[in-house]
Amino acid sequence: MKFFLCPFRRVRTPAMSFVEYSDFIQDGDVAIIYLGHDSMMSVKVQQGAQTQTRYGAIRHSTDLIGQRYGSKVTCSKGGWAYVLHPTPELWTVTLPHRTQILYTTDIATITMMLELKPGSVVCESGTGSGSLSHAILRSIAPTGHLHTVEFHQWRAEKAAEEFGEHRVGHLVTVRNQDVCKDGFGVAGVADAVFLDIPSPWEAVGHAKAAMKTQGGRVCSFSPCIEQVQRTCEALANHGFEEISTLEILLRVHDTQPNVSGDPSASAPSHASVSLKTTTAHREMPGHTGYLTFATKPRT
Repeated sequence: MKFFLCPFRRVRTPAMSFVEYSDFIQDGDVAIIYLGHDSMMSVKVQQGAQTQTRYGAIRHSTDLIGQRYGSKVTCSKGGWAYVLHPTPELWTVTLPHRTQILYTTDIATITMMLELKPGSVVCESGTGSGSLSHAILRSIAPTGHLHTVEFHQWRAEKAAEEFGEHRVGHLVTVRNQDVCKDGFGVAGVADAVFLDIPSPWEAVGHAKAAMKTQGGRVCSFSPCIEQVQRTCEALANHGFEEISTLEILLRVHDTQPNVSGDPSASAPSHASVSLKTTTAHREMPGHTGYLTFATKPRT
């Protein structure tokens, strides 16, 4: 088992943090370059560095450092971009993918159903690309703690490095180990447990051991229904209650005005009716995975 210490372990800092907002961009910050709703990128701000976009270069020393978050900056080719303060939601759509990740639709349900709040202690496996981890950290800050376990050493090292750069290292402990064999490395401390691993039923016993005697909530994310069946059986065998499985499907609707009648008429017609129509997108995101929730009763 290996531990990775995250640098920048100061709790209070005027610089950027993923759990606290700051006003001005500083050297060493992580910022989000917004070119459009479907075109964003994360950059590490560094004195003398440049970021290339389709509208030209953004010079960190003159265009970013010292500017307010939310500023509109001009690129070298005359185009412009907004520089946004990082949030877990923006990080989810701009992070470097080391694994498949969870997106905001599932993340919002997970943080709500696990009843996360400031001060909560959470165990997570696996860390992956850290998409859910950042949302958990914002929910439990400033006094909570995340114990996250990642099987692959390189991914664990990269996650610890990112937590440090994002100045949330004081809120998280990253462990490189097999949660199914070695557990979470803690016992009797967690208010909630999240599992995103190939065989979550093998980790249910370790999840129960990590949770407080007062009880708590557990969630398992699995793409296949066969995984869900085995996990639900293991949860029931370990005494968990209120076992339920959800599938979250996001369907977006467009609402727009529509006027019926003769559009060429010079005066409004009594037959003309102004109304709003709502239509669903022809395409929508499909199945991502099943979310299984359960409650550990007080013991």
